[in-house]
Amino acid sequence: MATLPVLQLTDVSVRRGEKIILGPINFTITSGERWVILGPNGAGKSTLLQLLATKIFPTHGQVSVLGKRMGSVDLFELRTRIGICGAPIAEDIPYDEKVRDVVLTAAYAILGRWNEDYDLWDESRAIALLTTFGVREMGERLYGTLSEGEKKRVQIARALMADPELLLLDEPAGGLDVGGREDLLRRFANFSSDPTAPATILVTHHIEEIPVGTTHALLLKDGKVAVSGPISSVITTEHVSAIFGENISVSHDAGRFSARSF
Repeated sequence: MATLPVLQLTDVSVRRGEKIILGPINFTITSGERWVILGPNGAGKSTLLQLLATKIFPTHGQVSVLGKRMGSVDLFELRTRIGICGAPIAEDIPYDEKVRDVVLTAAYAILGRWNEDYDLWDESRAIALLTTFGVREMGERLYGTLSEGEKKRVQIARALMADPELLLLDEPAGGLDVGGREDLLRRFANFSSDPTAPATILVTHHIEEIPVGTTHALLLKDGKVAVSGPISSVITTEHVSAIFGENISVSHDAGRFSARSF
């Protein structure tokens, strides 16, 4: 029996006024795949991510997420099955919330703990996720006292709390120093190697931020897909130079990518 796609975009485009800012795009991901979306500023990455998160509707075409077509499904129910880590969520996390509660409240898809009842499974899962991403010992600290790297780890743990079937990561390593970036990417790669981990889409500007284990890549330029497919055939000197408009040499070692101009 064929597996249903986790996500499918068919002839999708987004228009703002008279300008098409994204598309037309055809894009499908299936269970077990780990995608990266890469492109320069203004390429359409944020708009595409908003579509995938069901935050906006396409002007044209069809978007199906987890077997449900946008426009014919309760989006509030669907969103509980999608984990999101990115600036819009991060900006709303209360700075005076305990780190443990920042993760725990995702079980109810809320921000800020009130009078909800959490069972032992919820408590155990929150602690396990904080442990996985190296911030268990900070569980009783206030979120606002954490460093940027620590906050990013907590945000990913929160995104995974409800055991999503699709995980969307918007520049999870953005703004981190090299040590913080490498620690976060290592922890995420270890987590995503589990066969039960959700299908993942990570958006970034930098190929150095692509985690080990990423299986596929999609390169955007001027709102259109320049190239997509298995990562080894997409993240190449030729393709990366073309989308960024610079001579960029891409190298690959032990599952990680790096770039330099030439």
